[in-house]
Amino acid sequence: MSGVISAIWVLCAIGAVCSLLLVVASKYMSVPVDEKFPAIRECLPGANCGACGYAGCDGYAKALAAGTEEKTNLCVPGADAAAAAIASVLGVEAQDVVEMRAYVRCNGDCEKSKHKYEYAGINNCFAANLLFQGEWACPNSCLGYGDCERICPSDAIHVYNGVARVDPVKCTGCGMCARQCPNHLIDLRRQVDPVIVRCSNTQNGATVRKACVNGCIGCKKCEKTCAHDAIHVVDNLARIDYDKCVGCGDCVGVCPVGVLQKL
Repeated sequence: MSGVISAIWVLCAIGAVCSLLLVVASKYMSVPVDEKFPAIRECLPGANCGACGYAGCDGYAKALAAGTEEKTNLCVPGADAAAAAIASVLGVEAQDVVEMRAYVRCNGDCEKSKHKYEYAGINNCFAANLLFQGEWACPNSCLGYGDCERICPSDAIHVYNGVARVDPVKCTGCGMCARQCPNHLIDLRRQVDPVIVRCSNTQNGATVRKACVNGCIGCKKCEKTCAHDAIHVVDNLARIDYDKCVGCGDCVGVCPVGVLQKL
């Protein structure tokens, strides 16, 4: 019995010594933390999306606290509220955030697009894309297996009838879906940009029609209609200069395939 009691006392002594050593180490070997860091970190939404250019919210907060980053408006998901809160902590003037929204540059769906083979592999876009860029005849089509949907932190993108669609109300513009898409079909636009081109196929019109009846055929009706010289067909695909676009929607009305859409 005395042996058991002795063992308990030895263990208690070891525990006490270790605790003392930890207290001393925490006091003399601790790394000082900038008091601004936790305050700034509280201002950020915690999406860790990388839209700010840093690995995550912690990285951005540390750079702001250390003074190596001066821009308070890099958090797109946090929008103006986050920028204002950060500016308040740092004692600087708030900078306006350019709010972004994702959109999918594909206007096809299960009825309008044609297959080149029947895919029966792993149910994700990355795997399907490895096999001749997927099952669809259009090389720039949405693969429709929802890699973007699964990674979206705000439940803003879903696959409907074989093609991904973004809910602009829920979308925060973090860009995680754009980086996930193996066909690079998801782009970010400024929230104020009124018109989009929902196609990315640069093949000639006849080839596009064989693959998808909803694809841009490069007819140039939009280009001829635009009174502001804001849209041109380049490499068989309509492209918008948003610095010139006023959102009149004239190009949307003349597009014969519905590729140009006003949001």
